[in-house]
Amino acid sequence: MTQRVTIERIGAKGDGVAETGAGPLFIPRGIPGDVFRIDHNASTDEMLQLETPSPYRVKALCSVFGQCGGCAIQEADQKTYAQWKTGLVTAALAPLGLSDHVGDFIDAHGAGRRRVTFHARRRDGDIVIGFMRAKSHDVIDLHSCPLLVPQLQDSALRLKPLARLLLKSDKPIDIAVTATANGLDVDLRGHGPASPDLRMKLTREAELLDLARLSLHGDIIVERRAPQIAIGKASAILPPGCFLQATETGEGALQRAVLSHLKDARKVADLFAGIGTFALRLAEHASVHAVENEPASINALARATRDVSGLKPVTVETRDLFRRPLVPLELNAFDHVVIDPPRAGAEAQMRMLASSRVSRVISVSCHLGSFVRDAALLLAGGYQLGKVTVIDQFRHSTHCELVGIFERETERAKPKRRLLG
Repeated sequence: MTQRVTIERIGAKGDGVAETGAGPLFIPRGIPGDVFRIDHNASTDEMLQLETPSPYRVKALCSVFGQCGGCAIQEADQKTYAQWKTGLVTAALAPLGLSDHVGDFIDAHGAGRRRVTFHARRRDGDIVIGFMRAKSHDVIDLHSCPLLVPQLQDSALRLKPLARLLLKSDKPIDIAVTATANGLDVDLRGHGPASPDLRMKLTREAELLDLARLSLHGDIIVERRAPQIAIGKASAILPPGCFLQATETGEGALQRAVLSHLKDARKVADLFAGIGTFALRLAEHASVHAVENEPASINALARATRDVSGLKPVTVETRDLFRRPLVPLELNAFDHVVIDPPRAGAEAQMRMLASSRVSRVISVSCHLGSFVRDAALLLAGGYQLGKVTVIDQFRHSTHCELVGIFERETERAKPKRRLLG
């Protein structure tokens, strides 16, 4: 039996969706307007054929797209792609009745991703380094990835000598690489402690590769140059394995979106502050109290504020906001709170914010589900949601970065004077 279907939309995971009498049919790599012929009597490999390509279809930029599990979609034109990503946010906010609160879509890929984690495995007596194959634990041996910044393009191939030193058995390792102003910062994971002899070999290899720093599970093997990035007027030295926004352009877009929501700011709390992605920019306009659980990150933030002119006072606190969130009495000292939690969100802290008198909460999120859950808590506490900015720094994936402004109703009635950075 032969069946023809037309792709009507792109699903949440990037597959094309055709509506049939039996319900929705999900077709990998389908683009709205594609017509597929399905031969139900053919083999699995020959069952599905693209008969009429969509006018919105473009050529994939990567030769292993469809095999590599890193990208969900590459063959839709920019307008179709942006509509799909924005639609993911619209659909997520719909249960709260807030689907019309989705604002700008910002392409924040820039020069590419500046951090990446490769998987390294021993296979058939050789070393393979790359990304996982789609729906598999098999590793695709990569020579380059077009989504990475130029400094990282050939890094999987270049770093094979490091993997050879560690992969003496079938135990896998991961290689986290960050492109910094002073060179590549590499953290090897999955091996365990290194013997003195192995440390010497790794040090020699780091010198041959001209790495800025080489670490093993955060334990620094050698630091030849301090890995740094600029954040506004300051420069931060990255702790090994610390969190960093995926693209430099994305970081800038997130900072501008957050700063655009400041209004007569005097005291701001930056929760889950990391190395100061927002705190160091916020301090150009207001005094900031930065809270972070990781001591290395908060210490890096504190160091970054030293000897920098033009910043207002920045205080820091090491604190686990999941187990010990700031309570309303503490929060009420601030007129703005910026919160950028991990993917799991910040349920405990959001409950405290919902009970506080903070005028504005600027919520930054990398996960739609936790953003919606946390938003519901703030709405139940009397906050109103303004526009949500969609920032796309994970191009070709299903991931979105969001920035939403929550205000008390009395604050929304006041005329706004924003600080733009």
